[in-house]
Amino acid sequence: MSRSRRAVRWLQPGLVVKRWVLTSGLGLIILLLGVAIWADLQPIYWSLATIQWVLRNITTVLPRKVTGPLVLVIGALLIWLGQSRSFGTIQQALAPEKGTLLVDALAAQGRLNRGPSIVAIGGGTGLSTLLSGLKRYSSNLTAIVTVADDGGSSGVLRRELGVQPPGDIRNCLAALAREEPLLTRLFQYRFRAGSGLEGHSFGNLFLSALTAITGSLEAAITASSRVLAVQGQVVPATTADVRLWAELENGERIEGESRIGHAPSPIVRLGCIPERPPALPRAIEAIAHADLIVLGPGSLYTSLLPNLLVPELVAAIARSRAPRLYICNLMTQPGETDGLDVEGHLRAIEAQLASLGVEERLFTAVLAQEDLEDSPLVQRYRTQGAEPVACDARQLRRQGYTVMLAPLQGARPTATLRHDPRSLALAVMRFYRQHRGGAAA
Repeated sequence: MSRSRRAVRWLQPGLVVKRWVLTSGLGLIILLLGVAIWADLQPIYWSLATIQWVLRNITTVLPRKVTGPLVLVIGALLIWLGQSRSFGTIQQALAPEKGTLLVDALAAQGRLNRGPSIVAIGGGTGLSTLLSGLKRYSSNLTAIVTVADDGGSSGVLRRELGVQPPGDIRNCLAALAREEPLLTRLFQYRFRAGSGLEGHSFGNLFLSALTAITGSLEAAITASSRVLAVQGQVVPATTADVRLWAELENGERIEGESRIGHAPSPIVRLGCIPERPPALPRAIEAIAHADLIVLGPGSLYTSLLPNLLVPELVAAIARSRAPRLYICNLMTQPGETDGLDVEGHLRAIEAQLASLGVEERLFTAVLAQEDLEDSPLVQRYRTQGAEPVACDARQLRRQGYTVMLAPLQGARPTATLRHDPRSLALAVMRFYRQHRGGAAA
């Protein structure tokens, strides 16, 4: 019964298999007719004569009541054998996991290919979390990633090898990977010992080596994407060697992404050297064709706003007619967003855009966490200086924002207060469908 159900499922629309099987069959018939016409129809006469001779000799040995069903069964068995072996070979390539049916893999891939074109802008673990959830809904994903990191493994490789920091890019490639989990785990593996190796991840070293071989980080990302069978594309925000600086409320100016993340005073202004870094054409093109543009989640001043220091990216977002959504963090970050609520985060984004001469709001919709209930986990974060990011939805709506609240942490209890990939992606797709439905109406 299960085999019959599986066979019937091949008739469902959207698999893009039946049309090509029929097209191939029709092409074969037309090919044979073309050969016959070219040969003055003689092959048709020869074929009919041969079939007639074979059938006449067979029916002299066995009666027609036996010969007909026997030949029919043999033909059906040959068709079944050929098709099952063909689809079995294809399944080994497309769905090698045990228990995964080819029809399911083709249906899922067809659904992903028809998914919306989504551009996600950011960096850090927030962007990779978002991508790992969104890849269940679409394969048309573009991650535009900040390259301002100067701490940890990325910072060491940046200083010693002169390459752009690969850490956030590595996380996004791993999040979008469709390859077997072992290869993804290898890419994320971090050495815990070894002189010169301790603290480095294999993926960072891999990307740095490929950058040296290919001559650019963009080419290294493309090669890594093929290795990991990445679903979508990962694009650096700029090819420039960007270094961040920030002016603080106390008048001090600090430089470096790692120092800005622990600023001793509230940040007033963010900038970078060089002042107007160029954007990659692929990033501009992705924004131009996007159905949805998402900023965040991630560290406000060290993961999100650095992307808005690239004027060409900002101009491309301003030109786009796609809905734009800002995803706010669950908790404030000590030394970076102390005391900021959702409105404070939005004001910081608008101030950053105003420094580039952009007065209009680029992100008029915001996705935030529903009120977090007090718990031992929240209390632990409070002891470290973090607070839940409050959202006054009524006030924001009065200011013209579209506000969407959702349980972004997920239903299962976790050891950290972070976005859950499934819950986050579900909320983003709900926003997209609501906007698309409103636009269609």
